[in-house]
Amino acid sequence: MKNSKVKKSAVAAVIATSLFTASSVTFAANSLQSVVDNARKDIKNASYSYVLPAQSGKVAASADLYKALNTAKVNYQKARNEIIKSNAKNKSTLLKNLDDLYQERVTKGIVPYIDAYNYANKYLTPIMNEIEKAESAKDWAKIEKEYHKLSAQLKTRTAILYRFSGKAARDLLLDQYKKPADLKRSELMVPVTVYMKATQAQALFAAGKEEEASKVLESIRPLLERLPSEQKLPAVKELLAFVEKVNAEVNPGFTLSLMHVNDTHANTQQAPKRLTAIKEVRAEKPSALLIDAGDVFSGTLYFNEFKGQADLELMKLMDYDVMTFGNHEFDLGSTPEGHKALSEFISKSNFPFVSANADFSKDVNLKGLFNVNVSSDPKDGQIYSGIIKEVDGQKVGLFGLTTAETADISSPKDVTFTDYIKAAQTMVDEFEKQGVNKVVAVTHIGYDDNPTYDNDLLLAAAVSGIDVIVGGHSHTKLEKPVAVTKDKDGKEKDPTIIVQASQYSEFLGTLDVEFNKEGKVVGHAGELIPIKDQKEDAAAAELLKTYKAKVEETSKTEIGVLAETTLENPRTDGDDTKPSVRKNETVLGNIITDGMLVKAKKYNDKVIMALQNGGGIRASIDAGPITVGEIITVLPYGNTLATMEVTGAELKAAFEISFKSYPKENGGFLHVSGAKVEFDSSKPAGERVVSIKYKAADGTFVELKDDEKYVIATNAFTAKGGDGYDVFKKAYEEGRVTDLGLSDWENLQEQLQSMKTVKNEVEGRIVDVKK
Repeated sequence: MKNSKVKKSAVAAVIATSLFTASSVTFAANSLQSVVDNARKDIKNASYSYVLPAQSGKVAASADLYKALNTAKVNYQKARNEIIKSNAKNKSTLLKNLDDLYQERVTKGIVPYIDAYNYANKYLTPIMNEIEKAESAKDWAKIEKEYHKLSAQLKTRTAILYRFSGKAARDLLLDQYKKPADLKRSELMVPVTVYMKATQAQALFAAGKEEEASKVLESIRPLLERLPSEQKLPAVKELLAFVEKVNAEVNPGFTLSLMHVNDTHANTQQAPKRLTAIKEVRAEKPSALLIDAGDVFSGTLYFNEFKGQADLELMKLMDYDVMTFGNHEFDLGSTPEGHKALSEFISKSNFPFVSANADFSKDVNLKGLFNVNVSSDPKDGQIYSGIIKEVDGQKVGLFGLTTAETADISSPKDVTFTDYIKAAQTMVDEFEKQGVNKVVAVTHIGYDDNPTYDNDLLLAAAVSGIDVIVGGHSHTKLEKPVAVTKDKDGKEKDPTIIVQASQYSEFLGTLDVEFNKEGKVVGHAGELIPIKDQKEDAAAAELLKTYKAKVEETSKTEIGVLAETTLENPRTDGDDTKPSVRKNETVLGNIITDGMLVKAKKYNDKVIMALQNGGGIRASIDAGPITVGEIITVLPYGNTLATMEVTGAELKAAFEISFKSYPKENGGFLHVSGAKVEFDSSKPAGERVVSIKYKAADGTFVELKDDEKYVIATNAFTAKGGDGYDVFKKAYEEGRVTDLGLSDWENLQEQLQSMKTVKNEVEGRIVDVKK
């Protein structure tokens, strides 16, 4: 009987082996096959339990995965044991396949996924929640503490979020946990650094280490410009208040607040809105000084009609503290009346003027208005080299400078100008003698203007002791104050803060400067307030009406010139086959550039040609008598005339930009006077200029040479690189541009009046040789 049982077992074993080895997926018995299949299914299901939700954009919670994981673990071990116990010839292969699947889907999949999920919720989420609470409470001590916790996690532990398989699930976890944490750390990096440094300064000061505390606070200043906005991080307001509190403890100094404008150029219509902005600043900072850096004169019909008196009456409402002279204040010097209008502007004002480098003594109209001395009790309607104002118990010295270029670009006549560097140093020294260690230069020399004459950057580097420069002349839009901290030799110096508020009363500039007890600038902040966003002050608007009616009447005045036909300003309206002011020569473009060339030659006889961007020509002129209003509508931007030195190669590069879009329109398309330009529109952009010839004195046309230097005229917008003219921008930045400050529409009016009758004919100045 026993032998019979042994024989049956042997037979069964043979059968099982033969079945198991039939294929890699054939088992000795249905029970073993079922166990292994179930294990493989459960292992895959464990993986699917976090992968499939991720593919639908959902993060699987670890609590929902443990059941699937545990089932996979149990059945994996069960199948593994069954295979080991079996007599399958290829059981090592079967084990390897099962182990590989488990390693891929469980060991490298669901297990590290659960670890990553649990880590994120145990560490990152609580820290982020605590930061949110701390920010809401404006608790910077808590914010700093939690920030460091978050930073430590991100530096050392978040690698766990990358260690499992399944890209969609990994990306979801990173998006939900790590990316917000990274962003929060980046957002808080600068504010927390500021808080830490302020706290450090406070501790040093408490320990009697005042100098070290002050140095730490100084290191904060550059960081303040990089702080997030209050809209993005509301707690910034409390942080800044804390820094100010610590600064007040460490540096019991003084904050000087300034409001400033420059180069308003008789844009008198903006005055009611400007006054509203001024009142808003004064409501917050009653001691703020209001400064004008020159060029109130010239630019619109308000000046043509009222010679500065309209602007002055509105300035009186604004209660200015001081003004310096721009070059355009001297525009009328060559008229029969000379500087009579300027004299009336000064004498009727309710504020003093400052000018340290102008000599008024020889001008008949201005005699008796100028005082060489520095006055601590300046009178309204008088000119001083410098004045001393007392602000909140502190003495502040203010002096003025006007560009020496005025002699070339305006009509100062008997008014002369001395070296601005020497004049400035003399003023600083004089203020020091009188115990004044806070000095403001009110300048009309340009921020980065032609260094051959003068500019604010050179002034700041050359003269020690100037704390603030309120500038004008270059119409520079300095959205934030600029700090010059090195002298002309590149050595560190006490900072000089430079501000300038663009042009045409578009902005009211504001500046707050912090001084320590020694009078050294230890901090500053400033911005430009857009005037267009303000409501009109009622009193100013009512006063403006007195002048506005006359200006509107004058705009309808005929200039004494007849247009035989409409002087068109064509546009393509999307049809590239049609002519356009932005791609073709036009009569109006020719007249404008002719006027520019004639005017520029009066100031520099080396000028060979004039250029006008087509995008700046905004309207046509109807047939019939031409009016002042029509001219202003053609050139409404109040651009000024500038001269520029360029090489032939640079000029060719500029015309390549002009032709780059042809036959499509280009706002930078250059109309030209004094030259003939040929281009080939069949060539690729950048290779289209065929020939540029300028008109010589004998009337012949001469080809430009790449390496020769030429002087051209254009408007200040183009000269500074507008419309993408980087080649001109480079010339401007290198000081090769001189802004003559002459109104473009007035130049056009003069040119039209010189013609009497205007014919609508082009002259072949700009020709496409392809045609």
